[in-house]
Amino acid sequence: MGRMSSQQPTVVVQLTPAGRGAVASCLVAGPNAIGLLAPLLRLRNDRSLETLHPGRVVVGQWRGSHPEEVVVTRRGTDEVSIHCHGGRVAIATIMSDLADAGGQVVEWRQWLGHSMADDPLAAEAVIALAQARTERCAGILLDQFHGALRNELQKLIQLLEHGEAEEAKTRLLELLKWSPLGLHLAAPWQVVICGAPNVGKSSLINVLVGYGRAIVAPQPGTTRDVVSASTAIDGWPIELSDTAGIRAAADPLEAAGIDAGRQRLATADVRLLVFDRSAAFGSDEQGLAADWPDAMIVHNKSDLPPHTDARPAGISVSALTGEGIDKLLEAITIRLVPTVPPPQSPVPFTSRQVEGIAAAAEQVQRKEMNRASEILMRLISLDCRRSKEH
Repeated sequence: MGRMSSQQPTVVVQLTPAGRGAVASCLVAGPNAIGLLAPLLRLRNDRSLETLHPGRVVVGQWRGSHPEEVVVTRRGTDEVSIHCHGGRVAIATIMSDLADAGGQVVEWRQWLGHSMADDPLAAEAVIALAQARTERCAGILLDQFHGALRNELQKLIQLLEHGEAEEAKTRLLELLKWSPLGLHLAAPWQVVICGAPNVGKSSLINVLVGYGRAIVAPQPGTTRDVVSASTAIDGWPIELSDTAGIRAAADPLEAAGIDAGRQRLATADVRLLVFDRSAAFGSDEQGLAADWPDAMIVHNKSDLPPHTDARPAGISVSALTGEGIDKLLEAITIRLVPTVPPPQSPVPFTSRQVEGIAAAAEQVQRKEMNRASEILMRLISLDCRRSKEH
């Protein structure tokens, strides 16, 4: 980054997550970064920060309210990063001392938004990457950071400027096709398991996540609340929720768990209705299946002789032996991500982007090409919009 304006404050940003770790880091950036740090930091061999070349890494001693050995890097003319032991106290002390000295403490997302204001798509990609849970999701976000979405939006703007409405509309709708995937690159899909008591929901969630997350017991009603576990299926992050068994509750505690389960079920991305294949498929089971017609049907306990009652088609599994689990995982994957974007594909991944692209598509439908172009310019950069206006 270039030299900051003297009108700008000197900000202090914690770069590493809150909590304990091996190393904690913060950044001091602004026109008074060197002056703010001078009385708080003593470098090895009594060197001064002014004499350090950008990129040089040195050891120093923090001389604030709590002495601490630190590693310092001068990242630019007005930027210095400080690295200390990863305990909470060390970084909290350094941040507090910097604030007392006149630094303006800002949250890292806010700082990133300002520092990358000329490329908001890249800034949003960095924020999303910090939340990505799998390598597969991170790979798609890296493509966006390197310009896949930006380049596509620039091409769309050119199409609109040349009056190629149909081509622009087709490409806008193609972008929107990826939005369900894009919006889950930094947030897991919600997969909720539901069914009557004692059909094996807890056993199923345990086998799906690969460890004993839920309590398993032979008596019905063991699960009194929503139990969640994070995992990944084929590289896609999901949060599995095991709900209290749906039935007429015998006590208020279980009733509260059932209500919470119903609420979670209503907002789920994928619903798994689990039935006991070895038991009767009665009116309660029929009613549950009718209430959620878009749910995936899972018939558990395939290791036992099946009951003769007619039942809807579904996937037969055994949470006890693992039979059918691979087939179930594959079906969940297809439901979540029916099509995977090719490498380097543009994928919108924030609500701001999706709403903007949808609004631009609507304007194209209305033959408002200039308005659609302005919306896309605003997604790319405010500076881009200003240059267009002038």
